[in-house]
Amino acid sequence: MNAQPRKAWIITGPTSGIGHRTALELAGHGTLVLVGRSPAKLKEVEAEINARPGGHAVPVVCDFADLASVQRAAGEIAALGLPIAGLLNNAGIMPTATSSTTEGWDLAFTTNHLGPFAFTQALVPHLPDGANIVFTCSAVEDPERKPAVMAGFRGARYLSAKDSLHGRWAPGGSTKAGYDAYATSKQANLATVLAFARETPRLRFNAVEPGFNPGTGLSRDANPFLRLLATYVFGPLAPLMPGGSTPKRAARMITGVLTGTSDSTGVYHDEKGTPMHGSTQVQDPAFQDRVVAETRALLKQLP
Repeated sequence: MNAQPRKAWIITGPTSGIGHRTALELAGHGTLVLVGRSPAKLKEVEAEINARPGGHAVPVVCDFADLASVQRAAGEIAALGLPIAGLLNNAGIMPTATSSTTEGWDLAFTTNHLGPFAFTQALVPHLPDGANIVFTCSAVEDPERKPAVMAGFRGARYLSAKDSLHGRWAPGGSTKAGYDAYATSKQANLATVLAFARETPRLRFNAVEPGFNPGTGLSRDANPFLRLLATYVFGPLAPLMPGGSTPKRAARMITGVLTGTSDSTGVYHDEKGTPMHGSTQVQDPAFQDRVVAETRALLKQLP
């Protein structure tokens, strides 16, 4: 009797922070397709995983701020013909100031939402029934989330997909424009998960909030002093704070959600893996459908 082929798992952003930890956790569950923008860093993680007993990883270069790169990567993965059991959309950035792509599009919204949305949409036809697609989201999209408000966030400021592409947000936001971009992109991720779960019942779509994890490299444009403070001061204290975690704990939780055998779909998990709710706005199915419809329409218009 022929042995069943090993399951394969796609993980984006596997070269640092929570993504790297999760890749190491996932390595024992089958073949890993490592998707990231740096060929050199991908090779390092590939070698790290392949050095483990039974470890097997395949690198795929992709810049989620470049939609052409996204389409190429999705096509490359589909051509591998692997038995994909799950996809973790983890890659993301959190700039503190406004940043733009070479096309003039908002960098955070493009990298965090448009790229992963297009990537997932391109892969859906190639995924077997029951595959689990998980998005790493963030509770900072909720304006009622007190720890996020204390950190300077004011929740998502969504006007439309087109406005978000051009860095335009609803008034009353954070004093740091990058925070509005990040929160809005994360709300769009969560809206996508909830809408896709209703739209495509043959697959599972779920979301995770990894918790407060300072020093993971998410905010790469912070000044060196703040990065050191986050890594060596706030990092060790994070597990003691409400909603706090560590990259290692977050990786275990995310791996559990991604590889779990439950048929649950449309579930948003907190840092402990417990179901939670997003903002009042993102819980509205009409809003979820609007975000997805506007994103699809925008992607058709973009070169």
